[in-house]
Amino acid sequence: MDTRTSPIRLRLERLRAAMAARQTDAVLLPSSDPHLSEYLPGHWQGRAWFSGFTGSMATLVVLADRAALFADSRYWVQAEAQLAGTGIELVKIATGTAATHIEWIAAALRPGQTLAADGAVLGLAAAKTLREAMDAAGIVLRTDADPLAAAWPERPALPAVPVYEHRAPHAPQSRSDKLAQLRAAMAARGASHHLISTLDDLAWLFNLRGADVDYNPVFLAHGLVSASDALLFIGEGKVDAALAAMLGAEGVQLRPYGQARIALAALPADARLLIDPRRVTLGLREAVPASVRLIEAVNPSTLAKSSKSAPEAAFIREAMARDGAAMCAFYAWFESALGREPITELTIDERLSAERARQPDYVSLSFPVIAGFNANGAMPHYRATPEAHAVISSTAGVAADGLLLIDSGAQYLGGTTDITRVWPIGEPTEAMKHDYTRVLKGTIALSQTRFPRGTASPMLDAIARAPLWAASLDYGHGTGHGVGYFLNVHEGPQSISKAVPTPDMAMEPGMVTSIEPGLYRPGRWGVRIENLVLNVTAPGDEFGDFLAFETLTLCPIDTRCLERSLLRADEIDWLNRYHATVRERLVPLVSGTARAWLLARTQPV
Repeated sequence: MDTRTSPIRLRLERLRAAMAARQTDAVLLPSSDPHLSEYLPGHWQGRAWFSGFTGSMATLVVLADRAALFADSRYWVQAEAQLAGTGIELVKIATGTAATHIEWIAAALRPGQTLAADGAVLGLAAAKTLREAMDAAGIVLRTDADPLAAAWPERPALPAVPVYEHRAPHAPQSRSDKLAQLRAAMAARGASHHLISTLDDLAWLFNLRGADVDYNPVFLAHGLVSASDALLFIGEGKVDAALAAMLGAEGVQLRPYGQARIALAALPADARLLIDPRRVTLGLREAVPASVRLIEAVNPSTLAKSSKSAPEAAFIREAMARDGAAMCAFYAWFESALGREPITELTIDERLSAERARQPDYVSLSFPVIAGFNANGAMPHYRATPEAHAVISSTAGVAADGLLLIDSGAQYLGGTTDITRVWPIGEPTEAMKHDYTRVLKGTIALSQTRFPRGTASPMLDAIARAPLWAASLDYGHGTGHGVGYFLNVHEGPQSISKAVPTPDMAMEPGMVTSIEPGLYRPGRWGVRIENLVLNVTAPGDEFGDFLAFETLTLCPIDTRCLERSLLRADEIDWLNRYHATVRERLVPLVSGTARAWLLARTQPV
């Protein structure tokens, strides 16, 4: 590539010209939007556009003479490849929440110089930390305008996809009941109004779904709820007349998407506004009159939607079975085609996605399929492209022995799935077997754990890591994330990770969480074994209520990579019981080669 005409260099030149016109010395581009979403509509993917790095998490800082991208270990290999020739420096950070970029900016700019960031996409907590650091360094922080507006003429428009209703029976709780539940929580906090900007909270609260964000059935909107009404700020034309009338009859009034700030500015002087400081942007907060009293607490809907009801759990189990049946059909084809048909990482994406699309109540994938063979599997967020992908098999045989990691999931009307499995291609080495077995031991250890209700979810993280730590091994990502109910595949408030625990991270009945320890050998292979689990009540006594995990995911765990000498008897028993359950639940849903594959892969160890 001729770096002088690199599209990224040309885009940065245009951004720097806009910076000079506004007398700005630096621009901060986070991976964020006005809803603080993890996955963004194209309109707010400025960090990706101006850096070329397509990972979901990173921060870009651009100065007149240099630029830096800050990314954690999940993305280092990907970032190094995508930043090549752009002139952008990769700064490796410990975690996705690290504030290294703030320290870097403070050191790179002189007192009196100006940093621009769009307050409309800065979370309150992040904005506070940034402002304090800039004030201490004597740097002027401007958050009153979007620094990309003049530098990105190709910027995508806001999505205009219609919104639709999530209906019974898959939505077992009515919109009116959810609003009543929310208002009771507001009253308990002493709030007269409540601002909601997070998209999955809004979709859950109003029993609506959309497609404004790839793989997430959500729509762009803000909500303002009072004791008597609910305002939904949404793009004009996205809600048809019949649905708008239904919403209106239930006290939900539609307003144009851009009027949320206007409505906040018009709040009564004696209003008491409940906001979640981690889920509201600086731009919206600054629209609130100074006379309005703020009540800061986690969104009640975030806590409510995290605990799935018994009817929802039943639909999730059904979705998991359908998802497992699709996996069986895919893997039966895959193993029969190895060495007989051309298979690449792209082929896996196409064939697995097609099998899921055949299942009842399928809506979409829940994230892009990650299919990584050997070295590509060592990148946790790798994605094959037509320009760069691995060949696994041809008509002449398999391309090489090794490990194939497949992380995939889907959205169904009755649930969201997310599963990772690793399969041997050819003959796995002893080193591969040792890595695979230690990761499986971590999955089993946490899956079997019983813990007091209300335990802070980060406290469980070390249980999955202990079998790896015992061999001086570790992994750089969290062990588990919450999963929505036909909503975002990543959902809070619980997080089984090294995060600092907060009160809202308490584990409660009905929560769905992933368990996904891993191990990555850069340039060689990666291992991750992921199931989704449901918090269920366990027997307790005078020491209080206890919870345990019900494993929801239904798909064989390959046993050809096992190093039996590393497994205890109870671990082998867990694996055999899991496979017996998988066989029992999936046999009625598969036939032919898929059934034969299922029976073969669930034989007891």
